Amino acid sequence: MPKGGAKVVARNKKALHDYHIEDSFEAGIVLTGTEIKSIRQGRVNIKDSYALVDKGEVYLLNLHISPFEQGNRFNHDPTRTRKLLLHKTEIAKLIGQIKQKGFTLVPLDLHMRNGYAKVQLALAKGKKLHDKRQTIAKRDAQREIQRQLKERSR
Repeated sequence: MPKGGAKVVARNKKALHDYHIEDSFEAGIVLTGTEIKSIRQGRVNIKDSYALVDKGEVYLLNLHISPFEQGNRFNHDPTRTRKLLLHKTEIAKLIGQIKQKGFTLVPLDLHMRNGYAKVQLALAKGKKLHDKRQTIAKRDAQREIQRQLKERSR
């Protein structure tokens, strides 16, 4: 997740449930003025978003940033495609790994660092239904163990 000094604005909990996370990258986002103002207000949803590599550049699709209330005619399209800022070596690494079967780029969270909006991108592989059930069963078992330990300590 984000390094020290970063304030998380939005988190994609669904990504951890639906994917096995292999690797993660932090990328900047190219935004307009009204978009950054909406992000600072926390009016952003990354649940259904994903990233694509096209012609050596990475783009974030379906990231919903609500229009800024005082933005009038300068407001933006809420779900427009946004370019991500990564180093060429990182993009080359992503291209090589995405070509492998089943890998995709999923945003884990959107956070602010030093006044800039950053997105934590994950190189992920989709989980099968039985994997999801297994994850839920593990989480429930951990919860039950914690509950039992808490009761014994009383």
